[in-house]
Amino acid sequence: MKIAILDDYQEVARELADWDSLDAAVAVFTVPFRDADDVVRSLHDFDVVVVMRERTRFPAEVLERLTNLRLLVSTGPRNAAIDLAAARRLGVTVCGTAYDASPTVEHTWALILAAARNLPEETASMRTGGWQLGLGTGLHGKTLGLLGLGNLGSKVARIGQAFGMSTIAWSQNLTAEKAAEHGTRAVTKEQLFAESDVLSVHLVLSPRTTGLVGAPDLALMKDSAIFVNTSRGPIVEESALVDALRERRIRAAALDVYDTEPLPADHPLRSLPNAVLTGHIAYVTRELYQTFYGGAVEDIAAFRAGRPIRVMG
Repeated sequence: MKIAILDDYQEVARELADWDSLDAAVAVFTVPFRDADDVVRSLHDFDVVVVMRERTRFPAEVLERLTNLRLLVSTGPRNAAIDLAAARRLGVTVCGTAYDASPTVEHTWALILAAARNLPEETASMRTGGWQLGLGTGLHGKTLGLLGLGNLGSKVARIGQAFGMSTIAWSQNLTAEKAAEHGTRAVTKEQLFAESDVLSVHLVLSPRTTGLVGAPDLALMKDSAIFVNTSRGPIVEESALVDALRERRIRAAALDVYDTEPLPADHPLRSLPNAVLTGHIAYVTRELYQTFYGGAVEDIAAFRAGRPIRVMG
């Protein structure tokens, strides 16, 4: 059995799980693939491929060309970058692992606080011999808006409430009763964008959430508002967000996810002073990676024993 571990950007996969227990040849890929052809060329000889979340796409046209592939393991319980129907048709088993939302919740608040208190600029000033640069914005008494109040959004709301913020939320299926369970007021989509001082996105990417946030929504926001996205880039029309930031129609955006990842070096977001950016690291913690890679080893061992576990779809 030949196993490929993909997108190990931090080069930690081997140390965080017992791959030796599989008694198999394991290869680790530490940089992104250039395109679909590169994926096929690099992985054609492997029986098992372990993917890190949605960093590498496996549409039907790629799966059809990986004729030796028998098992695809994704870290986490779902992966929108894998064509599950095509995998089933081709006889490729797709398994997932356990997941913990806590790191993403924590990182969401790291981004909110960084944007509210101008931490990138203030930190850079201190490193170059400077001192105070400007005024931050307080959160106590402000309104936190959640676009999505599920597992992640409800936890982000609870922390906002601890800061003394009022919380409001909207999603396509949210009811007033469900919002009230989390001490939150359900509002319309228009109210969410108009009333929020901080608006944080917590939705699963799907056909109905792709492009859900567009220029008309951003136009409703206060010029003092902070827009936060740690979910998926395509939920937001990226060009509309860039325009809103350029024209200072909102105070700031704090982003961990993008339409294209890794974010191109010349992308306009990189040059905007009111954009706080991290490179899709909300889930990148030692503890969660141990869960991911340990689960991947379990998945492979179970598959080899003829009893696959955590099968997707």
